[in-house]
Amino acid sequence: MDSARNITPGKLQMLVLERRDESCNMARYYVLAIEPTLFGDTALIREWGRIGAQGRRRLDLHPDYAAAAVALDVWLTRKSRRGYQLR
Repeated sequence: MDSARNITPGKLQMLVLERRDESCNMARYYVLAIEPTLFGDTALIREWGRIGAQGRRRLDLHPDYAAAAVALDVWLTRKSRRGYQLR
């Protein structure tokens, strides 16, 4: 997916992904966002969990926006292969 190329720096943008399978009672979400940090780095923020419950959150620091956009693209491709779809 080429979604990381369509993201412009400086704007708050996030991708929300969902994966649902009623036969397995599965309802999960995954959120990807790129935000600047107070120290001049750029963070790729990942949040995931079951829909309706408190999930987990992780910040991956990158030296610049381009590196964070590449990491976002990698995670988006990985999650798409697992069955997640954009909401």
